[in-house]
Amino acid sequence: MAEILTGPTGAWLESHEPGDRKFIEIGPMTLENGEALERVTIAYQSWGALNENKSNAILVNHALTGWSDVPGWWPSMVGPGLPFDTDKYFILCPNVIGGCQGSTGPSSIAPDGKRYGSRFPALTIRDMVAAEVAFSDALGISSYLLAVGPSLGGMRSLEWAVQLPDRVGAICTIGSSAVATGDQIGTASIQIRAIKSDPNFSNGNYYEQERGPQEGMGIARRIAHLTYRTEAEMDVRFGRELQGDETGRYAVESYLDHQAAKLAQRFDANTYISLTEAMNSHDIGRGRRGVAAALASISIPVVVVSIDTDRLFPARLQSEIAELVPGAQLEVISSPFGHDGFLVEVEAVGEVIRRALAFSEGATKGN
Repeated sequence: MAEILTGPTGAWLESHEPGDRKFIEIGPMTLENGEALERVTIAYQSWGALNENKSNAILVNHALTGWSDVPGWWPSMVGPGLPFDTDKYFILCPNVIGGCQGSTGPSSIAPDGKRYGSRFPALTIRDMVAAEVAFSDALGISSYLLAVGPSLGGMRSLEWAVQLPDRVGAICTIGSSAVATGDQIGTASIQIRAIKSDPNFSNGNYYEQERGPQEGMGIARRIAHLTYRTEAEMDVRFGRELQGDETGRYAVESYLDHQAAKLAQRFDANTYISLTEAMNSHDIGRGRRGVAAALASISIPVVVVSIDTDRLFPARLQSEIAELVPGAQLEVISSPFGHDGFLVEVEAVGEVIRRALAFSEGATKGN
């Protein structure tokens, strides 16, 4: 069984325990690059009950630093009468392979009894989906009513639509894209370099050290968080205001310090690098005659959600998906919070989820 690391980076505390997880072994996996993992464990959580004919399952694909506890990172979305209505649906959220909240990842114990660390193989989005398919098979779920996810989760949902139209009734991809852009890769590469430049990174083998690459992780998170929010919010909320303490910091610096410290308490640096590099590899058209051809091949209902102020995944990227997928529905949510709008605008996002589920159920009945 995979375990929660209690080492130097991601010194996960009891207060950050990621919910009441279950664990399931999905066996060995051969990855896209030909490398193999001998034993793979997936941590997951579920809500509601699977109906008799197993037709009410929903797959939630979490984002980069998310985890299996959907109510923990996506409030007011799961429960009786909520968008993921537990009176009607069986909701599943697995922690992604490569993760650090229970699924097999760089901080997990390898077959030789040592943590993988730098030996953990490179992953792609398609490897993550392959693990999700094996996870679904292990639970006996042959199809989902809906696959839904934001950001990294939206990439995986889109892969489900292209690869496995017979196993998912519809998808909802939120604040995501069909391909990683040069701007995204550039920003992500700086974050990765910040982590690897930390003297305590030790080429990824820092788990037995007293201290891991917290400083590098903190810099990476600060950079990332600015891309998650908007210039307007930072100016209106903080402007040039000083923190008002002996540090002499600007208030925005204190805010970013707080975000960095929060992530360091619950996330592993190697996982951050692994999942970020997987996002950089994302290209729905790779080996499929290009993006346009891959999206045009999708035969199931697709709901594409755009946040109008998103500067990490700008609205043009969701428009591209909607224009190229036959019959896709584009939903635009107005928010001052940028990419993080999917977390903040829960009422608007919830209404879109309800419509996506109605879209899927209508298509299923039509068949």
